[in-house]
Amino acid sequence: MGTSSTFDGPNNDRPLVPTFVDDSDRDGGAGDDAGDGQDGADGNSGDGEPAPAAPPLPPPGAAGRFTAPRANFTTFARSGGTDRRSLGRAISGYVRSSMGSPRRAAQRMGTARASSGNVVRMLQSVQANGIAETLRELNLTALAGRPIEEVFAGLADYVCPEDGSIDQGIARNAFIETIADLAEAGITDIDGLTSEQMTTVFELYVAHTIEARICNDIGTKAVALPANPAAAQNVEDMLHDFIQRGVTDAVARSGSNIQTLSPDQINGFVTSVYEDAFQILQAMGDAEAAR
Repeated sequence: MGTSSTFDGPNNDRPLVPTFVDDSDRDGGAGDDAGDGQDGADGNSGDGEPAPAAPPLPPPGAAGRFTAPRANFTTFARSGGTDRRSLGRAISGYVRSSMGSPRRAAQRMGTARASSGNVVRMLQSVQANGIAETLRELNLTALAGRPIEEVFAGLADYVCPEDGSIDQGIARNAFIETIADLAEAGITDIDGLTSEQMTTVFELYVAHTIEARICNDIGTKAVALPANPAAAQNVEDMLHDFIQRGVTDAVARSGSNIQTLSPDQINGFVTSVYEDAFQILQAMGDAEAAR
């Protein structure tokens, strides 16, 4: 459930969304681009006019905005996964207070959203052209005929290339965990992917990215609290199932068919799924906390 690049969680005064994340429109890009890098070093835009001033840094988040969600998540973990009220409080508090809103929570997933878009494009290519042609285009023909898990692992650099950052570590580890889920989900024939299976792969990936983001922010150490291995596994399973339900509902709410999305629709679809997933998770958390 954790990532290969975990840390002790963000400071309370860290801005929620980097200034280079432009997510004001759902049809926009993935949100992690910092520009095309073509501006001159002298600050001119290239046509003799001064480059526009950079936007101001977003205000720091409220002091202590992670404190209550972390405390509730720790209580949930110490219960061995039985305290669903604390889980609900942790998740709803994370979205509402730590992130500020479902939309801001989705904005913070810029790298994961970009990789999720790549997952959709990869699945569309495989479904439309076959895995052999997809691998040929990526110069990965040596993977042709290999088991689906090996093929997906070979595609990791395309879906979520490494850059050493925490965010990219989350995106990449989520893809690895998605690969591990394929057999259990009944997905074994990559050339025979159905529309429903494409949706399942996408949902699994999105859920793993959100789970890893939440754990890095409020549960890095808490998930290891239960001394009983079975209890620790139950904590992980409960959290994953909770998030998976929210993501599945968000995809269903979109009414979209991944197979038929146009290239111009993919980024908007992905962003809307993340935003709706966080909105649903907040509501689910409130419902659990009220029981």
